[in-house]
Amino acid sequence: MNFLIIDHYAGSPEMGMEYRPYYFAKEWIKRGHTVTIVAADYSHLRSRQPEVSRDLQKENIDGVNYMWIKTIKYNSSGIKRILNILIFTAKLIIKSRKIAKISEPEIVVASSTYPLDIYPADRIARLRKARLVYEVHDLWPLSPVELGGYSKYHPFIIVMQLAENYAYKHCYKVISVLPLAKQHMIEHGLPDEKFYHVPNGIILRDWENPKGLPENHKMLIDKLKNEGRFLVGYSGAHGVANSLGTIIDAVADLLDHNIALVLIGKGEAKKELITYVEKRKFKNIYFLDPIDKFAIPSFLMTLDILIISLKKAPLFRFGISPNKIFDYMMAAKPIIQAIEAGNNIVSEAECGFCVDPDSSEAIGAAILKLQSMSEDERRKLGENGYAFVNKYHTYNVLAENFINAIK
Repeated sequence: MNFLIIDHYAGSPEMGMEYRPYYFAKEWIKRGHTVTIVAADYSHLRSRQPEVSRDLQKENIDGVNYMWIKTIKYNSSGIKRILNILIFTAKLIIKSRKIAKISEPEIVVASSTYPLDIYPADRIARLRKARLVYEVHDLWPLSPVELGGYSKYHPFIIVMQLAENYAYKHCYKVISVLPLAKQHMIEHGLPDEKFYHVPNGIILRDWENPKGLPENHKMLIDKLKNEGRFLVGYSGAHGVANSLGTIIDAVADLLDHNIALVLIGKGEAKKELITYVEKRKFKNIYFLDPIDKFAIPSFLMTLDILIISLKKAPLFRFGISPNKIFDYMMAAKPIIQAIEAGNNIVSEAECGFCVDPDSSEAIGAAILKLQSMSEDERRKLGENGYAFVNKYHTYNVLAENFINAIK
């Protein structure tokens, strides 16, 4: 089949997130399918942007065909980001006939997080008599309403709601990253039988020969291990939503237990968190600079246990599917999940403990419980997670599930 994936934020391992379209494309190409990804030339998620001089400029990345749409740069979730979205969507509509002619799709996947891309995707699908698939990463406009504080009567939100309703009523199938979103979708017009859940996951080859750690990172971890520290690790975004302050407080109280926390990543809250630690003179909290995506496995596998957290939010009632937790499972380490959600991945995999994300005491108690276990007991938890992710969350499995859902 010929696939056309429309994803505003699509990236690649070299450029940065989003990775999901690239990983699906690689797997589908291996199965003999053809894939074209249409994306914007600027995304806040990427660490590197493509060099684009014209609309529909083609680029082949690792065998995957991309077409770029020129937009504008933006720095935050303000008016420029909205303008970026509107430019991308408008140009897709204007150039839909040309995109349809170039890509000749049999399957058109609208996958841009926000739902406005459903209109050009539907137009392209109709031009080619192709199947229209709506892929849902987050529920828009519910996400900006519940997390961003937007009124449901805001003009932008009303436009998004109309687009979401249109998507559910006109798509051939919905592929949802969120496991428990079906009822919400049905309430907005989706027929029950059109819902399929295909979560996020991992690429096995990223773990076959990972890059080594930078020397200064390795030196710090080696030093802590030589001191006999029990190492708690966190890898990922340092944002307000990640609730890292609670984890820091929990580990800071465990100094006498020879426990240390090592955090790696970047985000808008990182400077504030570093200042917080310095002011309180916490001696067992360590921040490291971001590293290459392909070195993350080397980092995770050096630690004793791993932790993931998110602030409480009603939106998580529809379930979560964070890439980070699957990376943690591949590292075969026990996991503390400090997230309150409709699903519970760590409990399903029996690979660690789940605790209240707002309670530093609960997080601290879980860390101490894992520390008190024997190495064999911790290894068993890690092995459970590793087996779970390999059975259900590798992209070769997920790509096949996606294909089966749309047949």
